[in-house]
Amino acid sequence: MSLRVGLTGGIGSGKSTVASLLVGHGAELVDTDAIARSLTLAGGAAIEPIRESFGAEFIDASGALDRARMRDAAFADVEARRRLEAILHPRIGTEVERRVAASTAPITVLDIPLLVESGRWRGRVDRVWVVDCAEEVQVARVMARSGWDESAVRAVLAQQATRAARRAAADAVIHNEDISLDRLAREVAALWQSTLGAG
Repeated sequence: MSLRVGLTGGIGSGKSTVASLLVGHGAELVDTDAIARSLTLAGGAAIEPIRESFGAEFIDASGALDRARMRDAAFADVEARRRLEAILHPRIGTEVERRVAASTAPITVLDIPLLVESGRWRGRVDRVWVVDCAEEVQVARVMARSGWDESAVRAVLAQQATRAARRAAADAVIHNEDISLDRLAREVAALWQSTLGAG
């Protein structure tokens, strides 16, 4: 049976890079953000429930979720975020279980950005691996990658678990602060080998 690893980290921590490195070692990757996006594309299973709950103005001209409008609403209104989560989370959970059950890899990595915040994933994974770096590094990376201003990045960070909370929940911490990709790759390779060796 495949070992389930929950991979998490704050925005800009480098979690996607670590996920790619793990796939290179033979992991099966189940990306919950990608599943959420597929659910909210035109014709996706969450579109009609979102239209019913939030209104047609949250659906764009192509029939997909208007992500910018929903992001603004969810950050401004806790109740709106809860309504969206109530639509998405059960559907994401069902698809995750389907993909995990089909996995033949020695380790199945569940990429879960809000693993610590949600509280519902810890019991569904065997290990939690956290990608960690300083908040200032996160801010700089997201500004460079996404073109957001600093206040927008910090608003997202404020909604996420603290570094301390994530590290406290971790079975392993992957340090990704001001290090080369080669060094990060070596750190990930060592964790992969020690995990397989430990069974």
